[in-house]
Amino acid sequence: MQKIFKTLSHLHVVVGTLFIATLYVTICNLFFAEGSFLHVSDYTVSLFGKYLCYALLALAVDLVWGYCGILSLGHGAFFTLGGYAMGMYLMRQIGDRGVYGNPDLPDFMVFLSWTELPWFWAGSSSIVWMIAMVFIGPGLLAYIFGSMAFRSRVSGVYLSIMTQAMTYALMLAFFRNEMGFGGNNGLTDFKEIAGFSLQDPHTKLSLFVITAVALGIGYWISNFIVNSKMGRVVTATRDAESRVRFVGYKPEHYKVWIFVVSAMLAGVAGALYVPQVGIINPGEFSPLNSIEMVIWVAIGGRCTLYGAIIGAIVVSYAKTRFTAIMPEAWLFALGGLFVLVTLLLPKGIAGLLPNLFDKLSIFKSAEPEMLVVKEVNDQNETKTTKAEAK
Repeated sequence: MQKIFKTLSHLHVVVGTLFIATLYVTICNLFFAEGSFLHVSDYTVSLFGKYLCYALLALAVDLVWGYCGILSLGHGAFFTLGGYAMGMYLMRQIGDRGVYGNPDLPDFMVFLSWTELPWFWAGSSSIVWMIAMVFIGPGLLAYIFGSMAFRSRVSGVYLSIMTQAMTYALMLAFFRNEMGFGGNNGLTDFKEIAGFSLQDPHTKLSLFVITAVALGIGYWISNFIVNSKMGRVVTATRDAESRVRFVGYKPEHYKVWIFVVSAMLAGVAGALYVPQVGIINPGEFSPLNSIEMVIWVAIGGRCTLYGAIIGAIVVSYAKTRFTAIMPEAWLFALGGLFVLVTLLLPKGIAGLLPNLFDKLSIFKSAEPEMLVVKEVNDQNETKTTKAEAK
């Protein structure tokens, strides 16, 4: 048993818990009839899928904020761009089943009297194009923004303001009808994905499972990065950037690199979010959403990765409950929760969890202590034996 415990790590615990939770939801949805205490409804499956998307997004924020010290208030932009890439693909899957029955143009373009697709919609009917754009769109924006900001050595509150200004500017741009993204209505009325109806319960369950797998892969990638040599340089940059620069590294390169990876993770979260909620609009660019992402990480526990996942799920669940009971009081409750956690739990919810791995370290340290005690006992016995012999 001790050998099993010794081999456990945060990665094994998180991925194992995710696997068990996903298996439980799948079995309860498929094999227990409605009305059963154990049945998980299709609505709940989609709701859990949305929570997992938020968890992946929080993971991306923790990667740059917790380990690199970049307090990004603009990750909503990367999330929404990934969502729009998926939304464009889903709009093209509607075909002639739209309100206007045009097989080539989405309804909002027909309404605006457009006669052909804009150039940036070219290829949007291909799932390969969609997958590529989910990574390329957010990653390219992060690279351009990060290259300009980090090479100019912008940091701290100035960088946070710039990230928020970026997402606010994108929100204003996407609200305009001439941008070609549906204006304030956004993209909606989706029918199917890869030939499967989005209203089919099995499709909803499959999207939930795919989201869980994406979260597991995202956690593995993040865990690998923070434990690699490059990850240690990133952490050192967070703690003492001038010293890192003095020993020969270029911190701006590492910052850009991890910022791009984080943006891509956020883009994947956005792409998986859209088919499960059925809409993407410029409201997702709202700076308030980006601030809420930071609160998820702060409440869950910054610089832990798994704490970000916990924070996103707990706060999202609380939001679902509060907005159903007292919708006007939700923002006050969220603000109060953030203040309380900041004052009383500097390590977030993760700091309250039983520190299993510290306990496991008892096993690791027990063997050397036992060996030392054994050696001392052996020495005493030897001395006693010699004394008796004399």
